[in-house]
Amino acid sequence: MAQATQTLAKPRALREYVIGAGLLIAGLLVLWPLASGTGGLVSTFVLTSRRAGVEILAPDLVLPTQISLYVLGAALVLAAVWQLARGFPRVNLVLGLAALTVIAAFLTWATRDKSLNLTGMLVSSLVRAAPIAFAALSGLYSERSGVVNIGIEGMMLGSAFTAVVVASASDSLFLGVVGGIIVAALLALLHGVLSIRYRVNQIISGTMVIILMLGLTSYLQRAILNENPQLNEPGTISEMAIPGLSRIPVIGPILFNQTILIYILFLLLILTQVIMYQTRWGLRVRAVGEHPRAADTLGINVFRTRYISVLLSGVMAGLGGAYMSIGAVGRFNEGMTSGKGFLGLAAMIFGNWNPGGSFLGAMIFGFFDSWQEKLSILQVGVPPDLLGMAPYLATMVVLAGVVGRSRMPAADGTPYEKQ
Repeated sequence: MAQATQTLAKPRALREYVIGAGLLIAGLLVLWPLASGTGGLVSTFVLTSRRAGVEILAPDLVLPTQISLYVLGAALVLAAVWQLARGFPRVNLVLGLAALTVIAAFLTWATRDKSLNLTGMLVSSLVRAAPIAFAALSGLYSERSGVVNIGIEGMMLGSAFTAVVVASASDSLFLGVVGGIIVAALLALLHGVLSIRYRVNQIISGTMVIILMLGLTSYLQRAILNENPQLNEPGTISEMAIPGLSRIPVIGPILFNQTILIYILFLLLILTQVIMYQTRWGLRVRAVGEHPRAADTLGINVFRTRYISVLLSGVMAGLGGAYMSIGAVGRFNEGMTSGKGFLGLAAMIFGNWNPGGSFLGAMIFGFFDSWQEKLSILQVGVPPDLLGMAPYLATMVVLAGVVGRSRMPAADGTPYEKQ
């Protein structure tokens, strides 16, 4: 028994040393080469926001570049030494703070003798993260009940197309959103029938939804939208500033001067947290996703619970698709989801199938998507595509278990057959 315990303890000890070495390498890279050659330079972060015709003044944050990099690098080195010598009790929190420190150091170096509108960058990050967060919530509802849903990409694409056509034809953005939700819910129902009733492999069923909508929307765009461009001009949902709160410097423009769909996203994140962990129905969903046979013996209708969860998954995907077309772009473009559904699933796994963690994962993708654009404007000398690899590398690290194992629901992807 003692030998088995020691064997199980070894991977954890190795993980702690790997984390310490990673922190040390990050700290040394900040101290050199980032800090070298920056003496006498300053980094300016603009905090004034100009969004939707509203200007919110805030003083610029001006930092001495080299001193700031020395402080940030030294903090990482000290954290590495402590981790290697003693170990942090909450290492995941430390890793999160370390990641923020590395990002702050890189932005400080990138803006040496230049300026960057930090508030605008954070606003852009949230805007770009919103469809990924909707996709993450979509995957969470489905997979918490035990049904893998990789068809989110296709559901979002179908919703985006329908929202544009309905909104353009009816001159109502609200009806466009409703139409997009309905189409995505129908596609979710198709996926549910195939995977729950007929026990089709859930990966194959989801893939079928993606292929179906990729082909169908591409054909319909060429056959209908290109021939009738008036059906591809729905307009976009305007920002709605919350009086008082939207005037708060930095925080106001980010959280309280957004479109109604982003406010709905915030509400859904809170509701999902409450539903999943504070209600009887949420307990039943999690029970069905973990031990469906045990749930069945307790009188829980496994099939009905899974159908409802998959339909809710479709609703979330529908909101994400509608946001991409009439919430942000104002038109439909072929294949416009560009993998956002898959990024949502990655964010869900990053967040360990929890709403808050999933949103954090979506924000990471949104932030790095935004910083590609901002840093390419600054011409920092690093290829933008290389910068864009950062969130994917972070996801690989998480999935590899360096930040702690993500644990999927035990019955996820397993069809249930009532006996």
